[in-house]
Amino acid sequence: MQFGIGEDRAGAVRPGQELPLDALAAYLAAHLPAFSGPLRVAQFPQGYSNLTYLLHAGDQEWVLRRPPFGAKIATAHDMQREYRVLAGLRRVYDKVPRPLLYCDDPDVIGAPFYVMERLHGVVLRSGPARDQAPPPAVMAGLSASAVDNLVAIHALDVEAAGLGDLGKPAGYVTRQVQGWIQRYRAAQTDDLPDLEAAMAWLTAHIPQESGAALIHNDYKYDNLLLDPQDLTRIRAVLDWEMCTLGDPLMDLGTLLGYWIEPGDPPALTRMFGLTTLPGNFTRAEVVARYAQAGGRALPDPLFYYVYGLVKIAGIIQQLYARYRQGHVPDARFAVLGEVVQGCAASTVRALETGRISGV
Repeated sequence: MQFGIGEDRAGAVRPGQELPLDALAAYLAAHLPAFSGPLRVAQFPQGYSNLTYLLHAGDQEWVLRRPPFGAKIATAHDMQREYRVLAGLRRVYDKVPRPLLYCDDPDVIGAPFYVMERLHGVVLRSGPARDQAPPPAVMAGLSASAVDNLVAIHALDVEAAGLGDLGKPAGYVTRQVQGWIQRYRAAQTDDLPDLEAAMAWLTAHIPQESGAALIHNDYKYDNLLLDPQDLTRIRAVLDWEMCTLGDPLMDLGTLLGYWIEPGDPPALTRMFGLTTLPGNFTRAEVVARYAQAGGRALPDPLFYYVYGLVKIAGIIQQLYARYRQGHVPDARFAVLGEVVQGCAASTVRALETGRISGV
């Protein structure tokens, strides 16, 4: 597997995803006090959901987020909600960018959007190699920091953040299982009996709720901005678009689904395989660290891991369906069907062995 290490750099805007510069510059000049044109725009190349752009004006930089072109899943791309989450989190948590401006007028760029401060740091990604792999001791330290930070997020005071009404924690586990099954089937393009079996197993094994907390819902290495001088130190957590109130163990399950180990299906390794680098925790060690840092015993994590795989399969399937339907000309989406198949294969091994770790 190849990987990328270095500061996230924006490049040319992908064809078909350009922003109307004149209209955007006029709006920013009227609503962003520090703005002084001319405006230049680049695009961050990673990510498959909301689109992220780098705005330049003079010696100033900002980041703009907007929904993907052609997306019709309003709740998954709610810019106002994402802006509100960041504004609330800033009151109680220092590892998020500061939101600066929200625009609900689709006439400006064709969709609602918001602007936030540009933070600098390192993002680890699967992809073309740009440097040598961090040594095992660094990856072990990052594993610990990532898990400890997830525990810290789950301990945030949601009332102090003004986010106490962000979600409906009661019945969250059942709703999530049912919701991701429905979303997967609504976007289904191929017959995957193994995934159907996993969804049936989840439905039959809903556990008791473990509590309620603010959860990120898409927490993984490439949503962490790291200190270039110390890759075990997290400067910021990015991409809060799925944040809500719910059972924190479901958030842990999502992380476990993304936490690929050596020997997992190759499609998952290519997509999410940074955790296969030497020194990383195993999934079982992630669970043990979460229990230790949170100061509590955890139930059997099998349900939460299988849930994470089914959820990721649902997310990727929705993206793949848009590609198959011709709504997204981005060639990166062509292999996403293999990722869904990889999730299905991983559920089989987990359910057959009763274990979340294969190493």
